Amino acid sequence: MDVPRGGGSLTTANGGAGANGDNGAPGAGGTGLARQLGLWGLAATGICSMLGAGINVVPVMIQRSVPAIGENVLPAFAFGAFPAVLAGLAYAILASAMPRAGGSYVFASRALGPYWGFVASFSQWFGLSIVIGVVSYLVVPFLRDIAGALGMAGVAGALDTGPVRVGLALALLWTFAWVNLRGLKAYERTVVPLMIVMFALGAIVIVAGFSFDQADFAAALLAQEGVQVPVAAPPPLGPAGFLAAAALLFASFVGFDAIAQAGGEARNPNRALPLAIGLAVFIVGAYYLLFTAAVYHTVPWEFVWARAQEQDLTAPGLLGYVLPPGWTVAIVAGAAIALINDLPAMILSVSRLVFAWAEDRIFPSGLARVHPTLHTPHAAILLSTALASVAILGSEWAGDFFLGVDLMVTSMLVNFIIMCLSVLVLPRRNPEIAANFRVLSRPALRTCVCVAGIVLLGAFLVTHTWKDLTADVAAWYFRSTPLWIGVMALGSLIYVRKMGTLRASGVDVDRLFRELPPE
Repeated sequence: MDVPRGGGSLTTANGGAGANGDNGAPGAGGTGLARQLGLWGLAATGICSMLGAGINVVPVMIQRSVPAIGENVLPAFAFGAFPAVLAGLAYAILASAMPRAGGSYVFASRALGPYWGFVASFSQWFGLSIVIGVVSYLVVPFLRDIAGALGMAGVAGALDTGPVRVGLALALLWTFAWVNLRGLKAYERTVVPLMIVMFALGAIVIVAGFSFDQADFAAALLAQEGVQVPVAAPPPLGPAGFLAAAALLFASFVGFDAIAQAGGEARNPNRALPLAIGLAVFIVGAYYLLFTAAVYHTVPWEFVWARAQEQDLTAPGLLGYVLPPGWTVAIVAGAAIALINDLPAMILSVSRLVFAWAEDRIFPSGLARVHPTLHTPHAAILLSTALASVAILGSEWAGDFFLGVDLMVTSMLVNFIIMCLSVLVLPRRNPEIAANFRVLSRPALRTCVCVAGIVLLGAFLVTHTWKDLTADVAAWYFRSTPLWIGVMALGSLIYVRKMGTLRASGVDVDRLFRELPPE
C-alpha cells in the first residue's frame, strides 16, 4: 500500500507539529521544526560556516602550495570567488522554491532523483562532520598561542599535550552541540554576537595592514632580525598554476550552503533564504579580499614567498613585525573566534541533512525525531556530533588534519555541481516546483549561470583531484579521492537497502520524491 508521507509513527515522534510560516509556531501534521530563524540568524549561519582561521593562513601559505603565484594572490582569490558566486546563485534559486530542512538533499532529490540527492548529500554530511572535528581540534593551538603571548607558559605547555588538547576539543564541540540542542533562540543568541566579535577583531588586521606599508615592514625586519627583504624568484605562473591557486582559495568560500540546510526553520523563507545566501557570499568575499589586500599592503610578497618555502606562516605572525604584542594577541584571538564560530553553524547544517533523510525514510526514522518543546532534531544533532568526535580522535592519532579538509573540498565541489545541474533539470522533471523560482526567473539567464558554474566548478574539481592523486604521500589512504569514493560507495549501499525496504512496504517512491517534504 502507499504509506502516507512521514509515516504515522514519525508524526507522533515529531510531536505532530510543523512550522506554520511566519510566526514560527508549530502546526499540525508537519515536521515539528519551528520557523524561528530571522534573516541575520540565517546570514550568520552562512558567514560563520565560511569564515575560519584559514583566512589567517591560506592567503600566505599559498606561496608554498603554488610557488609560482607570487604577486597574483589577489587576482586568484577574486577568480576563485566567481564560481562560488555562481554556486550561491544556484542555491538561492533552489531555496526560493524549496525552503525545507536539509536543503541540498531536497533540491537534488526533487530535481535529479533520490539517489543523487542522498549520495551527494551523504558525502557532504560525512565531509563536513569530519571538518567539524578538525576545526574543534585546531582551536586549541590558537588558545595555546594566546596563553604563550600573555606569558602563561604553564598553561601554554599544558594545552600542547595530547590529552588536554583532545579533551578541550571535545568539550568545545559538545558545548556547541548543546547550544544547538537548546533551540534556535539559543543558537541565534550565540552565533550573531560571535560573528560581530570576529569581524571586530578581524578589522584590526585590515586597519593595521593599510596603516603601515612595505617600507615600515622592511625597517621592522631589519631592526628585529638584521636582514633585508629578500629578492624572490618564483617560477613562471602559467594558466594551470593560476587555476590551481584559485581552486585552493575557492575552498575558503565553502559554507554558505549551511543557510539552505536551515530552510525548514527560516521565517519568510522564500525571500529570506536567497537574501541570506547573497549577503553571506558578498560579505565574506569582500572581507577576504580586504583582509588579503591589507596583509600584502604591509608585507612584501617576496618576503612571504621566501619564508613560506622554509616555515609555516600566519597573518598575525607577519603583522607582528609592525604591531605591538597586545594587538598581535587580539589578531590571534580573532582567528580563534573565527574557528569557534564554525562549530554551532556547521552542527546545525549537517544535522538538518540527517533529519531530511530520515523524513524521507531513506535513513532510520528515529533520526527525524524533534524535541516537543525545543523543536530541535536532537537525534540528528547527536549523531553528527558523535562523528565529529571521532574526527577529533583521528586528528590526534594521525597527527595531520589536511586529509579531512581535502575530503570536504571534494564533497562540496561535487555538491555545487549537482546544485547547478538541479536548477537546469528541475523545470523539466518537476515543473510544479520549478514554477516557484523567485530568483533569476528568466530561464535563459538561469541556464547561463548554471552552465558557467558547472564548467568552472568542474575545472576546479579536476584540478583538485589531479593534485591529490599526484601528491607524494606515504600510503593510498592519505589521499582524499579514494576515501571520498569509499564514502560514496557506503552511501550507495545505505540507499539501495533503504529504497528496497520502502518499495517492499508498498510506498509509491516516484510520488514520494516528486513532492516536497512537509513544513
